[in-house]
Amino acid sequence: MRTALVIGTGLIGTSAALALASRGVVVHLADHDPEQARTAAALGAGTDEPPEGPVDLAIVAAPPAYVAGVLADAMRRGVARGYLDVASVKGGPRRELEALGLDLASYIGSHPMSGREKSGPLAATGDLFEGRPWVLTPTRDTDTEVLNLALELVSHCRAVPVVMDADAHDRAVALVSHMPHLVSSMVAARLENAEEAAVRLCGQGIRDVTRIAASDPGMWIDILSANPGPVADLLTDVAGDLEETVRALRSLQSSDEEKRREGVSGVEDVLRRGNAGQVRVPGKHGSAPRAYEVVAVLIDDQPGQLARIFADAGRAGVNIEDVRIEHATGQQAGLVQLMVEPKAAPVLSASLRERGWAIRQ
Repeated sequence: MRTALVIGTGLIGTSAALALASRGVVVHLADHDPEQARTAAALGAGTDEPPEGPVDLAIVAAPPAYVAGVLADAMRRGVARGYLDVASVKGGPRRELEALGLDLASYIGSHPMSGREKSGPLAATGDLFEGRPWVLTPTRDTDTEVLNLALELVSHCRAVPVVMDADAHDRAVALVSHMPHLVSSMVAARLENAEEAAVRLCGQGIRDVTRIAASDPGMWIDILSANPGPVADLLTDVAGDLEETVRALRSLQSSDEEKRREGVSGVEDVLRRGNAGQVRVPGKHGSAPRAYEVVAVLIDDQPGQLARIFADAGRAGVNIEDVRIEHATGQQAGLVQLMVEPKAAPVLSASLRERGWAIRQ
């Protein structure tokens, strides 16, 4: 791939353009808002000048509702040898293109499983997709050359290619992305009118659950409008679990010992099923999740503190597998939770204590 055209210079489009440009690909940028394309160009993602002739690959990074129309226009103008979209749903756009009577040999659907709560070109980064799954949904008609261009794009972005059927992909993302986003929003909505005294008690648990609720509602309306059926089916199942859990909790209030036992059993059931599901979430580098020990370090809110901790961990010969930061309410301090291999935890704790860090159990 020597040349590419990115149509849509938001978070995903600009991030892909940055990755391609860093690999020496000449990237042309286009957007319905020319100012957004100029911003992406100023960030080093390419040029907002139109290509003089057909490029190797056109990447359409438009909202799901507009993907088919943008693709159809680009294909009719013959702007590229191959065409790819990065929308978060795949079955709908493909069927729309088929209905328009377009030859789909030069098209392949795709979906990089990566994003941020922020949108727009200023939120983009060239390493956004690194190590993340990038789904490709070729059909029987997809030309081998186009599949190879898509694989080259994924490689340039340092993502991991995953080939799936388009409709199977839509059911999968409903489960792992679309439905959880709505549930996160529902939990966060409980905080809107909560008493300030209650909100001040928020800890890392509520931050984890509500983090994705900060995303742009307009963007998510586009996504959910393109995949409503599978999401509604999953929420129906969640609603059933909620009803059962509410009944179990009400039973725990009963003075009848048998009903209380039923309540305990019901609550335990949903918690254990949650344990079983959480264990299946892939861990570091997509592998099975591993049990890490946590070394908790109290830090002041001063520049360079995290860098010092990581440097001191390196001097101790300990690799930090993951990290979380829990900010102390109303204080200029926080608790850094360093996840390490169990055998490394005592070594790291002792080394950090020697270097003056305050370790918390």
